[in-house]
Amino acid sequence: MARGGVFGLLGKEIPLFTDVGLLVMRLLLGGTMLFAHGVPKLLGFAEKQASFADPLGVGSATSLALVVGAEVGAAVTLAAGFQTRLSTLPLIIAMAVAFFVVHGADPWQRRELAFLYMVGYLSLFVSGGGRFSLDKILFSK
Repeated sequence: MARGGVFGLLGKEIPLFTDVGLLVMRLLLGGTMLFAHGVPKLLGFAEKQASFADPLGVGSATSLALVVGAEVGAAVTLAAGFQTRLSTLPLIIAMAVAFFVVHGADPWQRRELAFLYMVGYLSLFVSGGGRFSLDKILFSK
């Protein structure tokens, strides 16, 4: 077994399957966010910018740009496992705003996806990228 992740810092060994699970989570959460949400928003930016939700009062175009930055940029770095914990932060914020603010008054079925993404990103924030990440390759001693 190899050392890695949060538990590795405490001197306990992390099983291979834990690192495989982190890889799968990063690829699925990053990849689905990128292709199902980020790329469509990026490609439709011009059409969406005037009417996109502005829950923080920064303007629709700025709100859309922030969400696209998270859903494209942070999703790519998350899937690659580059600066994994840092990559999750804009995604956690975007999903928290979607869950609590944009869809806050909606029924659970409308809010559920944002909640699931948010919990997944929080889990990766806590655990880190694991052994099969660019973080491990670039920053391990």
